Amino acid sequence: CILIDILEVLCAMKIPQEFTAETMAQTEAIPEELTEEDFAGRDDYRSEITYTIDGEDSKDLDDAIHVKKLENGNYELGVHIADVSHYVTDGSPLDEEAFARATSVYVTDRVVPMLPVKLSNNLCSLNEAQERLTMSCVMEINNAGKIINYKIGPSVIKTTYRMTYSTVNKMLNKGQEGHRESLEQFPKIVDSVAIAGELHALLEEMRHQRGMIEFDESEAKVILDEKGHAIDVVKRERGTAERMIESFMLAANETVALDFQKKKLPSLYRVHDKPKEKAFAKLMEKAADAGFSLSSNSHEAVNYFAEEIKGTAFEKTLTYQLRHTMSTALYSEKNTQHYGLAATDYTHFTSPIRRYPDLIVHRLIRELAQPSPKTIEYWAEKIPEIAQQSSNRERRAVDAEREVEKMKKAEFMEKHVGEQFEGVIASVTRFGMFIELENTIEGLVHISTIKGEYMNFH
Repeated sequence: CILIDILEVLCAMKIPQEFTAETMAQTEAIPEELTEEDFAGRDDYRSEITYTIDGEDSKDLDDAIHVKKLENGNYELGVHIADVSHYVTDGSPLDEEAFARATSVYVTDRVVPMLPVKLSNNLCSLNEAQERLTMSCVMEINNAGKIINYKIGPSVIKTTYRMTYSTVNKMLNKGQEGHRESLEQFPKIVDSVAIAGELHALLEEMRHQRGMIEFDESEAKVILDEKGHAIDVVKRERGTAERMIESFMLAANETVALDFQKKKLPSLYRVHDKPKEKAFAKLMEKAADAGFSLSSNSHEAVNYFAEEIKGTAFEKTLTYQLRHTMSTALYSEKNTQHYGLAATDYTHFTSPIRRYPDLIVHRLIRELAQPSPKTIEYWAEKIPEIAQQSSNRERRAVDAEREVEKMKKAEFMEKHVGEQFEGVIASVTRFGMFIELENTIEGLVHISTIKGEYMNFH
C-alpha cells in the first residue's frame, strides 16, 4: 500500500501509468548506436565545449549549452536540445502516445513521463562524453543583450561535462565554500562558465529594461521517507546557475519564435494574455486604499508597483493578489504576445523530452526548412488541435501536481497539530484568512474558529 494515495490522484485524473504495447515495440526497435547516416545534414558542434546543468537527481538531460566570446567582442551562445523528433516520427505509435499525454507529470516522488525511459533517460539524454543528436539554436549576442545573428537547425554534440546547479553556483560565486575546488575539478569549462555568468547578467538586465514581470516566488520540495510519508518541507533556493539556464532557454525560445514569424510559416506559440480585467480593477482599488500607485496593467506600472510595495507590511498580500490577476499561459497557433515576459515572440523549444509542443516545434524546424505549399497547409490545419490538447493536458498535470503537493504538505503538518507557528496573512475572505508559513505551507483559519468579537468582512 506504499504511496497508494499518489496513485489514486493520478488514476482519478486519468493520467496513464503504462505505455501501450505498440509504443514499447517501436521504442525497443530503435538502435542504441548512432551511424554516420544519422549525422548527415547536421551542423557538427562536437568540438565545442558543451555542458549540461541540472539538479543532482535529474535523469533526462535535454539541454546543453556552449558559451564563448567572439573576436568582435560579442558573445556566442549555443543552446543544444535533444533531437527527440528524430526518434518520434509524425503519426507513429510513439507520436500518438506523446500527443495523448502531451507532458510529463512531476509529483513528489516520481515522474510520469511523456516518453519511455529508453528515450527520456538514454537516447535523448545529453549524457557526458556521449555523441547525441540535437536541435541547436546558436546566437550571437551584443553587449546590450540583443540577439543580432542566429542559426537554427539539426546538429550533433558531445557533452564535455554533466554539471549540477550547486557546482556551477560554487564556480560563479567567489566567496562560496568549495569555489576553488570546483574550478579545479572542471578546468575545461572554467572560462566558459565565467563568460556565461556575464552574458546572463546582460540578458537579465535587457529583460528587466523591457518590462518582464517576475514574482519572487518560493518553491518548496516535500521530502518523503522510504515508505512515501512526508517528513519535511524545504524551500528550494534559486541561485545564479538556475536563473542563468532559464535565461539562456528564454533567449532560444524567443529566437526560434521570431524565426517562424520572419519566415511567415505556421508554428506553435506559447502565449500569455494581459491580466484579468475584473481582478486587476479590484487590485487597483486595494493598492490605492493601502496608499500605493497602480495606474494600469502596463509593464512599467506593474513593475513600479512591485518595487514600491517591496519591504512594506503589504508586500505579501498585494503580491499574492497581483499574482492572482494573471492570465494562464497557453499554447496557440496565433502569435499574440507573452505578457509576463514582455515578449512579442515566444515558443517552447527547449524541453521536447517532457513537452509535446517542443517536440512539434522541432519537427516544424525540420519539415519547413524547405517548405512546400502542401506541407505548410498540412501543419496550418494540424497545429490548432495540438495547441488545444497541449494546453488541456498541461492544466491536468498542474492540477495533479498541486493536489499531491497539498496532500503531502497536509500529511506533514498533521504531525504538528497543537504547535504554534508564525505566518503571514496572504489573503482575507468572507469565511476566514489564508495564512502562509515560512516553509510555504498555506492553510485556512476559518472565521468560525476565531473566538472573540463578531466580525464583518470589508
